[in-house]
This record gives sequence, structure tokens and C-alpha cells, in this order.
Amino acid sequence: MEKMTKINENVAIQFVKGKNEKDPPEIRLFRNPDGKRGKAIYKFKQPTTITLKNFKSVQKMYLIDCEGELSTKKIDLSISKDHLNEVNSTYTWNSEKEFERFMRFAKRYANSLSPN
Repeated sequence: MEKMTKINENVAIQFVKGKNEKDPPEIRLFRNPDGKRGKAIYKFKQPTTITLKNFKSVQKMYLIDCEGELSTKKIDLSISKDHLNEVNSTYTWNSEKEFERFMRFAKRYANSLSPN
């Protein structure tokens, strides 16, 4: 189970602590037939906080909201000779409680992208 700490009242995705990722990802959700386990795959096509200079130091994707922080170490980078092509990150859950927490973050994040 991921540790959740109260960090910030804003909703954000971060790869580098303190720097919000500005590229809104494409997100796909998958749930196992049991309904308890599943994953969300985040695809960033033009990430703003991961570069050719810092990609080796990126260890996690952080999902931050008013309840605290969720994180995952599952990050895949697509790199060509001279630039970063794409970043895919997978957040997984193993219980209904973890899924509900993730969905609260997802709703807050979606609402933060919508104009008021």
C-alpha cells in the first residue's frame, strides 16, 4: 500500500518533486474481473518536466492532491537520438479502497484541467 502524506492543496502530477507536469496525459483504466485490482496507464506525449538531461534521475510519478500523495515507480521512457518521444507510467491498485482513493485523485485532476 502506498504511503499517503499531506503535502499540497493543489492537484498535480509530478516526476520532479516541486515541478508540476504541464502536459495533460492520455489515461486508460483497466480493472480485473474481480473489480478490486487494476491499473491506470498514463501516456505523456510532450512531457515538460522530463528531459534528456534529467531522465535518469526520475524515479517516480507522484499524484498529488488535498488528501496527500500517491506514487508509482513504473515509468517507461521512449527516447530517440536527440529527444524524449513519450513517457508512459502505470499506477496500480490492489483493493477497492485503493481504487476509490485513486478515483478521487483522478476526478480532482480532471476538474483542475477544466476551465472554471
